[in-house]
Amino acid sequence: MKTFVTPKFKVNRDEDRCIQCQVCVNQCSFGANYYDAEENKVKSREELCTGCHRCEAFCPTNAIRVTYNPLDYRGNYNWRPDIIEDITKQSETGGVLLTGMGDDKSQRIYWDHIVLNASQVTNPSIDPLREPMELTTYLGQKPERLELEPGTHNLKTKMTPQVKLDVPVMFSAMSYGAVSLNVQESLARAAKEMGTLWNTGEGGLHPSLYKYGDNTIVQVASGRFGVHADYLDAAKIIEIKIGQGAKPGIGGHLPGEKVSADVSLTRMIPEGTDAISPAPQHDIYSIEDLAQLIYALKEATNYTKPVSVKIAAVHNAAAIASGIVRGGADIVVIDGLRGATGAAPKVIRDNVGIPIELALASVDSRLRQEGIRHRASLVASGGIRSSGDVAKAIALGADAVYIGTAALISLGCHVCQQCHTGKCAWGICTTDLRLTKRINPEIGARRAANLLRSWSIELKDILGGLGVNALESLRGNRLHLRGIGLSDTELEILGIRMAGN
Repeated sequence: MKTFVTPKFKVNRDEDRCIQCQVCVNQCSFGANYYDAEENKVKSREELCTGCHRCEAFCPTNAIRVTYNPLDYRGNYNWRPDIIEDITKQSETGGVLLTGMGDDKSQRIYWDHIVLNASQVTNPSIDPLREPMELTTYLGQKPERLELEPGTHNLKTKMTPQVKLDVPVMFSAMSYGAVSLNVQESLARAAKEMGTLWNTGEGGLHPSLYKYGDNTIVQVASGRFGVHADYLDAAKIIEIKIGQGAKPGIGGHLPGEKVSADVSLTRMIPEGTDAISPAPQHDIYSIEDLAQLIYALKEATNYTKPVSVKIAAVHNAAAIASGIVRGGADIVVIDGLRGATGAAPKVIRDNVGIPIELALASVDSRLRQEGIRHRASLVASGGIRSSGDVAKAIALGADAVYIGTAALISLGCHVCQQCHTGKCAWGICTTDLRLTKRINPEIGARRAANLLRSWSIELKDILGGLGVNALESLRGNRLHLRGIGLSDTELEILGIRMAGN
């Protein structure tokens, strides 16, 4: 049956410039460009174009421009073109619409409605070029007070495991199979170089990456893929994944076509089979169950590693986080609705969960009110785009942040949202060996490290402008923030004042 959906993109080819070299044909993993031997001409199947711009970037004569090709539906505010197209697709397939990346709808991005309150005369700014600026942060449970041995400088208080970050930005969970091994190696190398951490996701840890263990967070998710004693021992932090921002309340799914021989060995599942994570953690049906799993993991690793618990940002995240901390977790990760994924039902991604800014502020406030904020570190995730977002997240209460999409963009991702197909033209979200070679781990590591290095410099500039010389002075200090265009209710939840006040 002929589709009724108009191609979203138009491949404009300048025939005067095109030399029929077929570079665009070789670079397009979706088959949108092809060579017609009869006419000796390169042509396009625009209905297959995903707007990844790979052909445009690699055309040696700049003969290609990929542009939007909107269909001018009759104007209707309720029945927008994207809604009509989704209904049309489902009428043809009878299936669930899948998508990659994070929520792209027009829900308010609170980072853009929050500004930082710079110092001026009474609290002078600090020049980061001439004064030391401290970005170091430590993740883990902190004691209520520190005691020294009488008459010495020796610490009497017994400390739980702490993990040092030279920069308060980590690479978030992206599993092997969802992304290529070269992507994971790029992030692992960058994390080691910059003194931070990367996260394996729920796909296990490939043997070639064990050497990066001191900079690795490993996940224990509902599917338990790749979880064994050596996996836990290799990590710096163990993270229990309960939920994620792109699909709160449902499990994970890696299609069988992405489960290659290497992925199957790492995940400990048969090759070519779907890797399905159950929606619930069947070990966890109460806070008591969660506490038991936390301490089982601590016991298994001889109490040498902090245990983190990751949840999606939902309306009762503050109460949930309180229970997680009381259950013995050292770190709480909150992932907002703009958090990305390799594959999710579009309806879940776009309609379930809340913005990370509101969830983070609520969790930090609740833990402070209950007097237990020191018992766990907070990590914010889901839509962090810049050093400005990082600074605002820390002022709202985060100890550090995760970045996923930003990290992938640094490697070349063009956010075409086709991660679930396994055909990523940039070699990122794929296990196709022909495509994965497009990511060189050495170059990828350099680019990802450069991103963190740039943000570090900018964070120091921000701290200097605020008149503080350490990240610790910004953490949870909402007096440094002001809101613009926000309601009184929003300001109250965020715990900040209106600009001009």
